[in-house]
This record gives sequence, C-alpha cells and structure tokens, in this order.
Amino acid sequence: MKIKHLLLALAIMMTTGAVAQDFTSTDTLKFYDALRFRLINKGFDNSFTPYTRIPATIKDSVRTTLWDRAKNSAGIGIRFATNSHCVAVRYNLLSNFHMAHMADTGIKGTDLYILDDEGKWRFVNCNRPYRDYNHTGDGPRKDSIQSKVYIDRLDGRWHEYMIYLPLYDGINWLEIGIEPSAEIAQPRVNSPRREHKFVFYGTSILHGGCASRTGMVATSILQRDLDVECVNLGFSGEGKMDSCMARAMAAIPGVDAYILDPIPNCTKLMCDTVTYGFVNLLRTLRPDVPIFMVEGQEYSYERFSGFYSKYLPQKNYEFHKNYLKLREDNPHNLYYIDRENLYGPDCEGAVDGIHLTDLGFFYYAQKLKPYLKAILDHTPVPFQDKVNKPYAPIED
Repeated sequence: MKIKHLLLALAIMMTTGAVAQDFTSTDTLKFYDALRFRLINKGFDNSFTPYTRIPATIKDSVRTTLWDRAKNSAGIGIRFATNSHCVAVRYNLLSNFHMAHMADTGIKGTDLYILDDEGKWRFVNCNRPYRDYNHTGDGPRKDSIQSKVYIDRLDGRWHEYMIYLPLYDGINWLEIGIEPSAEIAQPRVNSPRREHKFVFYGTSILHGGCASRTGMVATSILQRDLDVECVNLGFSGEGKMDSCMARAMAAIPGVDAYILDPIPNCTKLMCDTVTYGFVNLLRTLRPDVPIFMVEGQEYSYERFSGFYSKYLPQKNYEFHKNYLKLREDNPHNLYYIDRENLYGPDCEGAVDGIHLTDLGFFYYAQKLKPYLKAILDHTPVPFQDKVNKPYAPIED
C-alpha cells in the first residue's frame, strides 16, 4: 500500500507541474555551448583556444611559463540573456589544482552576475569547485568537469547575465544550463559597452591573486563600475615587459587606454633598463592611445624590513625616472599612477603581504577608477602634478 500511495503522489506531482519546477539538479536542464554567446574582456581573436588570453602567433616568442599562464582564463566572461527560472553552468578544467593561499572559488570557480532593474550588475552565486584529492595516475581527473545550479527560483522573466571564468586555471569548454522549456539568447543590453576597452598588463596581482572568487579581480570590478570591457593580461611571475607583449597589445583594436603594472615581477635593474624601451615601443605603435604606468605597491612588511624598505622604493624610483624621460621626449598621452593607497590605507588588503584579498582588489580598483573615468569622460587626468616631478633617490 505504501508503494501504491507513493506512486499516486508522484503522479499527482507530475500532473500539477511540481516536479517540473525542481531545477536543483543539472540532470533536468538543457545545456548550451557558451561560445554561442558574447565573450567579453578578451583582447585577441587569434588565440590558441577561445579561452586563451594571448595570440597563438607569439607562442614561440614567449617563455613557456608565460604561455602556460596565458591559458588561465582570468577576467574573461560570458554574456547572455534568458527567461529561465534557473541558471546553471558545466565546464571542464585544464588543471584542477589547488594553492595554499588562494581559495578554489577564485582559482577555478565561476561567478554568476545579474543585471538588476537599476542597471547595476549584482552578484548572484558562485560554484564551489571540487577535486579528487586521492587521484593518482596520468589520466584525466574524474572530477575535472564542474557543474553548479546557481539559482533555481527566478521569476521567469527575461534577465541579463554574466559569468566570469576561472582566474588561475583554464577551461576546455563551458556550457550554460537552463530549464528545457525556456529560451536563451545573445544579450539584449550593451553592457559592458562594446565601444570602450581598457587593456591591463602586469603580474600575478593583476592576474587575480588572491581573489576569493572570479568576479573580484580588479579588472572585473572596474569593468562593472565603468561599464567597459577590461582585458586582463596579468601573468603570474611573467609581467616582465617583454617587447613581444607590447607588440601584441598594440594590435588590439579599439583600445581607450593601456594600464601597465609590471614592477612586482621586475628587478631594480629591469625597472631601469627595460621600462623605457617597452613603453616607448607601445606608444610608438599606438601614439593616440593613453598609457598609464602604475607604480609598484607597498608590501605590508616593507616598512619592517631593512632590505625591502629600500629595495621596493628603489624599483619605483627607476620606473619613475624612465617615465620622466619618456615624458621629456613626448608628454602626450602618458600618465603615472603612484602607489599611495594602491591596495588600501592600512595594508589590510593583502593575503601574504603581496597578493591581494577582495578588499585589496576593491581598493586597487578605486585607486585606478578616477584616472580611467577621466579618459572616458574626456576630462583632464587627475593627480599628475605630484608625479611629474623627480623623486628623491633612495640610498642603498
């Protein structure tokens, strides 16, 4: 009798549609290849895969480590619209690895954002990546396919969405899941605006280390705040001002400004000898595009270290010296951003004294925002009087 009653109850639920409204499992959904929709914050169409961040043509010109970092999908997002009651994701990771000082949700997770009725992007949910800690052997990890139902009780109206991809891992493919009876389409709202683009070049900090989730890297915060595409060309350990990267960046069309933040990966000698050639090459190839040179941040332990309290300011001194030389040659479209409050007024914005927390990325974005907004608004770039004067040298 109990089985008979259970089958009867199930039949009633199916008749009333109650079962059809259970979207908590990806097994009930229909999935679509993300490449059918708008890919945002990407600089190059000729990359090795759609989710690689540099052109395939420069593979032989860069170090293997830089090429590997470029496979990380940092900053890249997917824009789409749907009237589904639920939104899910399913994707295949390249590496599915773990780091001690960065959350897996930032390394290899994905964030879902929704455009609210006021036109603001609002965070909805992220997935918690999983991995098989007992996996051995050279074959594919059985858990390399991640899946997540972000939300399952929406109102069924058309909404605009954005999914940010992993910061420190890459993906082979990604699919968006919706209820089978719903529709999914290209975004109907031009956000971020296609006609504006900032290109950021730098190190692991710019890359996204160590954001707790993928939407909290500084370039994506600025993308939402300024409603422009922000191309993330931060490469962990590899922001060394390679000339091939300057040439590659110069080939990106429709750039409003370049933001260069390489000092953490450069020695004092490199800041002295490489800076001028790198920046000059980029501005020679794109003379009408503004360039911002960003000073190296203050590490939290800098003032307590006999070595770093001198070495880090010395690197900034050499970088700034080359900025003044570049300005002397041609002051047009060249600007400087000092390190004051770059990741907060109290050094609380770092995980390990160097890489940023979400708080640090928020401060970083707020520091850069007025400079970039001036470019968009065609107003004078602020805070240049102080940095256009020589710095006092730092003795060894």
